[in-house]
Amino acid sequence: MPRLEPGDLAPDFTLPTADGGEVSLADLRKSADQGVVVYFYPAAATPGCTKEACDFRDSLASLQGAGYAVVGVSPDGVEKLAKFAADEALTFPLASDTEHQVLEAYGAWGEKKNYGRTYTGVIRSTVVVGADGAVTLAQYNVKATGHVARLRKLLGVD
Repeated sequence: MPRLEPGDLAPDFTLPTADGGEVSLADLRKSADQGVVVYFYPAAATPGCTKEACDFRDSLASLQGAGYAVVGVSPDGVEKLAKFAADEALTFPLASDTEHQVLEAYGAWGEKKNYGRTYTGVIRSTVVVGADGAVTLAQYNVKATGHVARLRKLLGVD
């Protein structure tokens, strides 16, 4: 799948969430002056994804204070996301993309290599969508540990 670049129009989406509702990019954009941090992660409740989600949780107040909303997207079902959100006290939306449509549209689904094995799955990625719907930052193959701190610097939150 092609990856998004700054200046591209971000594909809109509406997905079911861990809390039983839905989240849409359009609604998040309306609620955030600077834009929306959309991050894609492989699997809830795994070590790397837990670290990344908790980093977003711990940085949420400063990101929101700087005008950003945050949403996490994974191929997990809503039940697994609900347990993950409850276990880790996550207060931002976790969206379920079991059909991989949003993951593919954002270039976050594709071929990966792990321990010498090649397979198709989620490419850990973060895309920042400006209030106007255009991509302002797109990062692919990010590391779970330290990613949020680097993102905060790039966004001028620190």
